Amino acid sequence: MADQQVEFALDLIRKYDKSGPRYTSYPTAPQFHEGFGPAAYTEVARATNAETPKRPLSLYFHIPFCDTLCFYCACNKIATKDRSKAVTYLDYLFREIELQGALFDDDRTVDQLHWGGGTPTFLNSDQMRALMAKTAEHFRLRDDDSGEYGIEVDPRAAGSDTIAALREVGFNRLSVGVQDFDPRVQEAVNRIQPAEQTFAVIDAARREGFHSLSLDLMYGLPFQSRATFAHTLERVIEARPDRLAVFNYAHLPDLFPPQRRIRDEDLPAPEEKLAILADTIERLTAAGYVYIGMDHFALPDDELTRAQQQGQLHRNFQGYSTHADCDLVALGATAIGSVGATYSQNVRTLEPYYEALDSGELPVFRGYELTAEDCLRRAVITRLMCDFALDFDRVEADWGVDFAEHFAAELADLEEMAADGLIELGERGLTVTPRGRLLIRNIAMVFDAYLRAKEGAQRYSKVI
Repeated sequence: MADQQVEFALDLIRKYDKSGPRYTSYPTAPQFHEGFGPAAYTEVARATNAETPKRPLSLYFHIPFCDTLCFYCACNKIATKDRSKAVTYLDYLFREIELQGALFDDDRTVDQLHWGGGTPTFLNSDQMRALMAKTAEHFRLRDDDSGEYGIEVDPRAAGSDTIAALREVGFNRLSVGVQDFDPRVQEAVNRIQPAEQTFAVIDAARREGFHSLSLDLMYGLPFQSRATFAHTLERVIEARPDRLAVFNYAHLPDLFPPQRRIRDEDLPAPEEKLAILADTIERLTAAGYVYIGMDHFALPDDELTRAQQQGQLHRNFQGYSTHADCDLVALGATAIGSVGATYSQNVRTLEPYYEALDSGELPVFRGYELTAEDCLRRAVITRLMCDFALDFDRVEADWGVDFAEHFAAELADLEEMAADGLIELGERGLTVTPRGRLLIRNIAMVFDAYLRAKEGAQRYSKVI
């Protein structure tokens, strides 16, 4: 069970500041390959129906369109004002729903559902109703409001009528993009979003009875400072969302062309960026938020907090989750799923997505089937990321290995982290200390066999 204490040790952050995965999966996406395609996915998906007990389902829908382009964005998106593109996209998405729905038995309930993007609220209310109705035709949605059904919302594209429509079709959780309330920062990243617009969405969500509200912030954007971000935090804390995600802006213009419009000289200095992070952690924990890990905070009575305290927290491609027992079915261009002991990803762009579905084929273009060793290491990394602790006896009981023998090289590598005070390393387990929690990715990376086999982690963002 983790607590909310986090110690900001600047010297250690500097020492361990390197690139590494966020571990929304293990193995991570660079291991996916095109040898795993529609036929392999279909076989695995059907096989999961024979398992006892059958796992419930989690559905992820990727809606790639945005009305305007935010310069910081590293998501797979299509910036357009042409709303007709959504009409075509939904037509093909409906076809994929039919193909995917045919693979899973009717008695497997959808315990979790999420629309991401892009901007899902690019769709109008009638299109949202049609998409949810089509989903209900081919999957068993919960009709008692007990599922965790969430959607990412852009306040610039969601008035009170939109929020009411979302609640009507079954959504009970909102994730609201904010990033920063400072007008100069907003202008620099091309996301003009007055605070009043955001608070109107928050107020509407509460009137409509949404179960949970999450806000997304970002530090390291151009023209941010400790003083300006403090004003954003103050207003956010007043709004009292159930959850907060405070992401590190990774400036990688060579990988993400929109970021080329952000000038290097406008970014906060590394020292200022770290100070913003330190202030954010201090302010949010002082306001009663629990540090869940990996940029995420939640109120003490939130489901994420309770799941972490009970050792039942999970990570998937949407981040932290309370549904470890679900098969994750991904729909839409570039969407990534996890069914059985496999990962799969759809084609990234629209033309091949449409071509595959025109041929009556699922648009899966790559994936990965986990080995027994992968599953063992995934379990170890997941528990570290979610619990800030690792019980060696539990690993041995679950996986039939001698921990000290199997992970001898890893335990040797952990000695330096123990000496630096990032972890407390005992004979039968390890615990991440308050000063190690911000560096949990570094600790998890020790158990990543693929990173151990290759020098460097140049494909990934910095850990802090």
